[in-house]
Order: sequence, then C-alpha cells, then structure tokens
Amino acid sequence: MSDPAFKSEFLKTLQARGYIHQISHPQELDEATAGGVIAAYIGFDATATSLHVGSLIQIMMLRRLQQAGHKPVVLMGGGTTKVGDPSGRDESRKMLTDADIERNIAGIRTVFEKFLTFGNGPTDAVMVNNDAWLSKLGYLEFLREYGPHFTVNRMLTFDSVRLRLEREQPLTFLEFNYMLMQAVDFRHLNRTMGVQLQMGGSDQWGNIINGVELVRRMDQKAAFALTTPLLTTSSGAKMGKTAQGAVWLNADLLSPYDYWQFWRNTEDADVGRFLRLFTDLPLDEIARLEALEGAQINDAKKVLANEATRMLHGEEAARAAEAAARAAFEEGRLSGDLPTHEVARADLAAGIALAALAADAGLASSRGEARRLAQGGGLRVNDAQETDGARLVSEADLVDGVVKLAAGKKKIVLVKPV
Repeated sequence: MSDPAFKSEFLKTLQARGYIHQISHPQELDEATAGGVIAAYIGFDATATSLHVGSLIQIMMLRRLQQAGHKPVVLMGGGTTKVGDPSGRDESRKMLTDADIERNIAGIRTVFEKFLTFGNGPTDAVMVNNDAWLSKLGYLEFLREYGPHFTVNRMLTFDSVRLRLEREQPLTFLEFNYMLMQAVDFRHLNRTMGVQLQMGGSDQWGNIINGVELVRRMDQKAAFALTTPLLTTSSGAKMGKTAQGAVWLNADLLSPYDYWQFWRNTEDADVGRFLRLFTDLPLDEIARLEALEGAQINDAKKVLANEATRMLHGEEAARAAEAAARAAFEEGRLSGDLPTHEVARADLAAGIALAALAADAGLASSRGEARRLAQGGGLRVNDAQETDGARLVSEADLVDGVVKLAAGKKKIVLVKPV
C-alpha cells in the first residue's frame, strides 16, 4: 500500500513495525484513532484448545492497539465455529459440540491474558462470544434483515469462496453463510460497544469489508477494516508450520523450551522483521540487532527467542529455555528443562525402533520421515550418529536414567522410562 504520513500513534506504530497490508478508509481511521479512544476487534474461531503461532500477529495487533491507548475486543467465534470459515480450506471443518467450543475458549483465553490487560476500564480488553447473539437470530429474521444487503454475485468474487470453487472443491451452504455472520458480528459490536474497526489477516479482507459496508449502509456509522500481510518465512514457508506440526501457544501443547527453539531457529533474513512484529523492543535496538552479520546473527536470534518466550511464558521460563539450550548445544550437558518423552519401561526393555521412537517423540512428523532423517545422518542417540532407522533403542542406551535423542543440531528430546 502507499505510505501515508499517519498522525495517530497506533497507525504510526503499525506502519513502522510492518503490520499493515490494507486499510479501507486510511485517512478517516487515522483521524478517529488520533482523536480519542476507539474500540477494535479481531475474531478467533474456537476450533482447538489453543491458538498457534500463526495467530500471534493478530494477538500482537491487539496488544499494539492497547499500548496506543485504545480498547481491544477479543471476539471468540462460539457461533461461527459451528459453521466454519471456508477461507484457505479445501474441506469443511468437523462439527464441534457446545462443550467442545466452551473448553476451547477457556484454553484460548489463557493466552490472551498474557498479552492484554483485561478489565472494566475504557482501554481494558474484553472477550466476547458471538454465540450470545448469533444463536438468538431466527432464520427468517436473519434473511429479512440482512439478506437484502448481500448479493450472491459479489459473494462469489471473494477469495474464500472463489478459490474453493476454482479448485472444484465443495463449498456447503453452511459455510457460504460464514461471511454474512461475520458481517453481522461487526454490526452487533458497533451498535452495542461502539466498535469501529475490525482487523485480521489479508485472507479475511473480503469478509471484513462486508461488515464495514453493512455498518455504513444500515446505520450510516463509521466502520473500518485493517489487515496484515500474509505471513511467510523468507524461504516461503507458512509461518508457524514445522515438520512436527503446529507451534501451539499453550504450554500444555508445546513446552516453553520448544517455543524458544522455534524462534531461535528463525531464518537469518527474518530476524529483524520478527523482532518488529513479535517483541516490544525499541526500533533502534532492533535495527542494531538486524545489522549483525555472520555468526553474530545468532545473538539476535537468541534475543528474539528470549523476548517472544518471556512475553508468552514469563521471565523464568525464557531463562530456563535459554539455559537448557546452552547446556545442550554449547556445553554438551543435559538439563531438566529439555523436553522429555516418556515410554513404558517394558517397551524400552524389549527395544523400540529408532524411527518409531523419533516420530513418537516429535522429532519427525512420521516414521517414514524419521527413517529418511536417519539415512541422511540426521539422528543421534546419546550424541552418536545413527543411520539405521530400524536400530533398536533399549535400556542399554540409558545414561543417568534417560536416552538423549537428537534430530539435526537443534532438536533434543530426553527419552525417559516410566
């Protein structure tokens, strides 16, 4: 997008740190955010008990909003989760029960409490659930009130629908309604809480614009859209996806150590960008770190890992993760803070194939991948390279009660019999 000279602290910060992809009415939004407190929201569907790091850029945008003196609204999609967002998908989401959704929302809330200050003040964050109003809408009421404001012709042009149809993948009528429900969310929040801005990823632009237009058309009130760029690594990989699966934000699904390692393994070319997006470090300090060359760039990666882990898991967890990594990779020692994988003592006594153990311990996404990793010299047992994925790991490999299993230079798991 163009490079306007924003007046508001919020938009100046977003621009300087690289969050902005598109804004629907940039000058109007700049005036609104410069002129007083506004409320803005981002929606999150409750499809799992945790969000993953791919959602972190949205969480950080709400944090930037609050830091600039505005009010963040976290919208949990208890209602829309029952329908499913078709954006970027070739298949329908599985149906979740009300109990599933409530459990997921409870797990997700714990993450937001690390990044935002919740309360009743004018700039305190609030969390709302769209099931509270969507479930009360009668079908005929929904059609009569909102149906006339949407044309199927235009809905078919939005990426979430168009791309699914172009790939000749089925799109259910249930999912086709998702963008209407999202627009109704914006209008409801605007009318009940004065929310003027919806933010999200660039793939949500069409859905968000629907809400902006609905508010402006039906109520003649200010409404704005702001989206972030699609976040990929310099090599083109999707942010937060690894061979071992999603990088979860809840510690019960991914240990603070593994979270620290994810950031420590950032590609060199991404360090500066990720420091701007995912830490609160001043921009001049980030510029200094970004300029480091050669082996020194690893120091910047450690700062990124420490800052990101501290923000999510706390100071103690960040320090423990760094110390465990230093002990394992720089000093050749083991630390109790390294990830552990428990196996039945009887199974270890009988012997477990290395490829199976590596996959089960999360060092590879499958046993086949673990075998290929071993063949390429990428698996080690107690620091000894092993090239045979069928090699049995047994009690004979225990050292101080554990087996040290490593993939490449940066992933270690301690196998512990129980």
